[in-house]
Amino acid sequence: MMTAFMTHLGFEFRTGVRNKSLLLLNYLFPLGFYFLASALLTGMNPSFRETLIASMVFFTVLTSTLLGLPEPIVTARDSGIYRSYKIHGVPKLSILLIPVITTILHTTIVAIFIVITAPLLFNAVLPANGLSFALGYLMMAFACAGLGLLIGVVAPNTRATILLGQAVFLPSMMIGGLMFPAHMLPPTLGKLALLMPSNHALNIVNGWVSGGILTFNAYGSVLVLFAVGALAFGSALYLFNWDSQNKVKHNPLIALLALLPLVVAIGLSLL
Repeated sequence: MMTAFMTHLGFEFRTGVRNKSLLLLNYLFPLGFYFLASALLTGMNPSFRETLIASMVFFTVLTSTLLGLPEPIVTARDSGIYRSYKIHGVPKLSILLIPVITTILHTTIVAIFIVITAPLLFNAVLPANGLSFALGYLMMAFACAGLGLLIGVVAPNTRATILLGQAVFLPSMMIGGLMFPAHMLPPTLGKLALLMPSNHALNIVNGWVSGGILTFNAYGSVLVLFAVGALAFGSALYLFNWDSQNKVKHNPLIALLALLPLVVAIGLSLL
């Protein structure tokens, strides 16, 4: 069983490089944006060098998990690939875990490249606390991979995966703290920013740094992202269908449970 799992994992990992769409979303787009945005933003705002590494790494996570991960899941389901897996006894847990693991492996490769090259190319400042940065990355990857997986499971077609992924991706870019600090937002938008996983990931990165500015308690952000990931994975496992022809009917609104921890975070911030 473990040999079959590792073989499938290796195949999926290679697909992430051979498939043109996945190559674009896992590597070319994040790296292209990294070079372009870093050159522009550090020239316009030299203080961006302090947050460049975390921002670009979390951008990579968003791109790979929310835009790259869902579409192959829908394609495999609609083309009958998962049905053949079921016939051959492949458990659905393996089917869901393998694309998540391979996606996180791809993002980790890009993240390491950014951490190494950003100080050399753009005079970026390395994270003051490496452990909090690593924790923020892991929590961000776990939460966003769960959301990407859930989008792939509930989306009726590949067009819907784009719309659902962009519903999280675009707000994260605008108010999630990646391009400019979330604490600089107007109060109302600052509260809404707590709906963005990237905001909580940056809180974790800054939470154990002397003088780090937070928009939410760092320990709370760890719990929020963990809860989002756990609920998203659980919901995806429950809502998963082997093919598009013989669906087991579940209420897709169950998927909204994954957003509950983010809503609770806003409520707590108002107290």
